[in-house]
Amino acid sequence: MARNIQSLERAAAMLRLLAGGERRLGLSDIASSLGLAKGTAHGILRTLQQEGFVEQDTASGRYQLGAELLRLGTTYLDVHELRARALVWTDDLARSSGESVYLGVLHQQGVLIVHHVFRPDDSRQVLEIGAMQPLHSTALGKVLSAYDPVAHSEVLEADRKPFTDRTVCEPEDFEQLLDLTRARGYAADVEETWTGVASVAAPIHDRRRMPVGAVGITGAVERVCRDGELRPELVAAVRDCARAVSRDLGAGRF
Repeated sequence: MARNIQSLERAAAMLRLLAGGERRLGLSDIASSLGLAKGTAHGILRTLQQEGFVEQDTASGRYQLGAELLRLGTTYLDVHELRARALVWTDDLARSSGESVYLGVLHQQGVLIVHHVFRPDDSRQVLEIGAMQPLHSTALGKVLSAYDPVAHSEVLEADRKPFTDRTVCEPEDFEQLLDLTRARGYAADVEETWTGVASVAAPIHDRRRMPVGAVGITGAVERVCRDGELRPELVAAVRDCARAVSRDLGAGRF
C-alpha cells in the first residue's frame, strides 16, 4: 500500500481547521491544534499562502482561507444556492441593462465575485469569478457594509485607501454613505474605484431576512449615468433583480 505524503496531510488538516470555527487563527493556535511545531506549521502556511490557498491579515498576523480555493471550486459554485438562484435573474439583468452583472459575497474584508455575466455586446471581456473587490469603494461592497454587521465591522477595520479623488475614506463620511445606502436600498460607485466606471448594487436576503450577498451592474460612466446621476431605470432593474433572487431564497417581499 502506498504511503500517504505527510506534508499534504498536514496541509489538508490546516485548511480544514481554517474552514471551521474562528474566522482567523494565529500561528500558535494552528500549531497547537494540529500538534505541530511552530516552525513546521509556519512552513506549511507560507507555502499555502504563496499558492493563494491561505491569506494572512497584515494587521493581526492571523491566517484565513484564500480566494484561490474558490477559483478551484467551480463545481461547488454550480451547486451554491445563492448562485443557483441568481442565474436566471442575473442573465435577465444583463440583457435588460446591457451591462456586466456581478454577484458578490463578503470574504476577508472584501467582496468575492461568485458570479459574473458578461455585457451582452460581444466585446472582449475577462471572466472575474474569484476576483476580489474592496468593501469601501465599490457598489457591491457598500451594500454589504450597509446591511451586513460583519461586513460593517470589517470595513471599519480595513485600510480604506483612496483609488480616485472621489473615494470616500473618512469614517464619518463613510457612515453617512452607508446610512444613505440603507435609506434608498441601493449603493452607487461613480468613479470611486475606477476612473470612467460606474456601478449600482442592491442587497440580497435569505429566508431569515439576513443579507447573504449583493448583485449589481458595472459599466462606463456615460452609459450607466445621465447628467452625472445613475440612470433611474438601471437602479430599478438592479433592485428588481435583488428582490427576485431574495424571493427565490425564501425572503418574501421587500
